[in-house]
Amino acid sequence: MKATTKRPIIGITMGDPVGIGPEIILKALAERSLYETCCPLVLGDVAVMTATGKRLGTGPAIRPVDVPEAGLYQSGSIDVIGLSDLDYNQLEYGHPTQETGLAMAAYVTQGIDWAMQGLIHGLATCPINKMAMHMAGADFDGHTELLAQRTKTSDYVMMLAGSRLRVALATIHIPLALVSEKLTTEAVFKTIRITEEALRKSFDIPKPRLAVAALNPHAGENGLFGDEEGRIISPAIRQAEEEGIDVSGPHPPDSLFYLALKGRWDAIVCMYHDQGLIPFKMVHFSDGVNTTLGLPIVRTSVDHGTAYDIAGTARADPGSLVAAIRMAARHAINRMAIR
Repeated sequence: MKATTKRPIIGITMGDPVGIGPEIILKALAERSLYETCCPLVLGDVAVMTATGKRLGTGPAIRPVDVPEAGLYQSGSIDVIGLSDLDYNQLEYGHPTQETGLAMAAYVTQGIDWAMQGLIHGLATCPINKMAMHMAGADFDGHTELLAQRTKTSDYVMMLAGSRLRVALATIHIPLALVSEKLTTEAVFKTIRITEEALRKSFDIPKPRLAVAALNPHAGENGLFGDEEGRIISPAIRQAEEEGIDVSGPHPPDSLFYLALKGRWDAIVCMYHDQGLIPFKMVHFSDGVNTTLGLPIVRTSVDHGTAYDIAGTARADPGSLVAAIRMAARHAINRMAIR
């Protein structure tokens, strides 16, 4: 990091070269205020970023650099480290290939390694395509699993966070029919514990208040609609309470999110993916952030996909990426990544 600044260096991975990643990066980094918050460094493809800028007919100039410390980090130009050498004229928006899969994996793995080495202070990732990753030989379901493996992290949590609502997930990408089978007291407790710690250390909330969602309608109605609340979820809550965590539940999900929006809790622990993401995206569709808790590095992400249907049309909204970059910078500072 440059000795003349105390702004954290945030690596922004370009994501899928044939998705909206390059476009939203250009639009996000046109915001001068981001450079007051951090030093944005794009990990991607110089030719793709340059060609995307020309296609948009606007945006800052692309400035190629070789290493993080070579960045100028000044508004008006975008520092880009080229980690792939794709032929932009051979790419087709919305059509990933093995080559683009290899490229998007390279951006993420290099970003993780530099963050682990302290050369950058956090990552904000643009969306990737799982199929292309698999075509490239990376057997991961997404960013989260790749991050966990490369940082050697066994216990981690996916959180979606916005200014009004935060949700953490006890299970992530599994079929709904398997949620009850995969849900364990240990998994719920770990989600509570990791979430509470992250709220203190990364979000700078001294005494976090957590709520836990029930799995079944009306929180199971004393076993009438299911026994997971008494058998799995309540024991996890009691264990967390014994460790001094301010947590309550299991609460009926149909009223829980309304009360959270009123400010009663700092985060909600949800039992499965859509239980948390449906209400979250109702509130934070354009500015929500996906962040991985429990990692030794700071990682945030947009909370949307590659948006192939609008890739290359200049219609992509950069709001989620702007929020992700800002959150990564705040978390880096709060976690004392800058000495």
